[in-house]
Amino acid sequence: MTDTTLWTGPAVALVTFFDDSGGVLPAETAAHAARLVAAGLPAVLVAGSTGEAAALTDDERVALVAAVRQACPGVPVISGSSGEWAGPAADRTAQVIKAGADAVLVAPPRLGGSLTDYYARVAEAAAGRPLYAYHFPGVAGGPVPLEDLATLPLAGIKDSSGDPARLATELDWPGAAVYTGAAALVGYASWLGGAGAILAVANLAPETALAAWQQDAAAQRELIRTEQAYRRLPGGLKAALTERFGTPPTSRF
Repeated sequence: MTDTTLWTGPAVALVTFFDDSGGVLPAETAAHAARLVAAGLPAVLVAGSTGEAAALTDDERVALVAAVRQACPGVPVISGSSGEWAGPAADRTAQVIKAGADAVLVAPPRLGGSLTDYYARVAEAAAGRPLYAYHFPGVAGGPVPLEDLATLPLAGIKDSSGDPARLATELDWPGAAVYTGAAALVGYASWLGGAGAILAVANLAPETALAAWQQDAAAQRELIRTEQAYRRLPGGLKAALTERFGTPPTSRF
């Protein structure tokens, strides 16, 4: 474990719950986070792409972070705080840190520009808290080039690309925490010595995610099947969560 590793193992990329009219439900979202922490997950990411971050206002993001922080004492709470350019990303970062986030996850700006300047402003706003890059181009901003990793003010990265060769290369980055966002690579990341994972499927199957991290091959295969099954459902992950936990199915997307 490095100084920049807040946790090891599979964290959850938390969904955001909405009422029937599309209003944010911070208490219900936080209660689900607490259920997952009770099941053994060591950290929670709020307002990532799974949490429909692009559909949230800044005030809603802050309310979600504050509610999850209160509901999940003793575990790291990470917040997404990406922006189209450095100004919004830095402002959101300062807001969520004030609301109780222990770290932030920030994708590069979708329209490009200097990553050095962008992440420098966000790191300043993070006020010493860990800043993790988010590599999931096409879904969450632009790419994080491998050759830039060591030059940026980052504590680590979440890589949701699903590229095993890229993940292995990232793990050669000294002093950084590397997390996979791909359900198919959980056991692989553990085997290679990664810090952990940040997973959408952990909302639904926390126990299976934990077993896959322990390099249980049957659990790794089951985790992949679980993700594939909810992706075929109308309503996707939210529908599967409603079936298992009775949570609200509404999405803004």
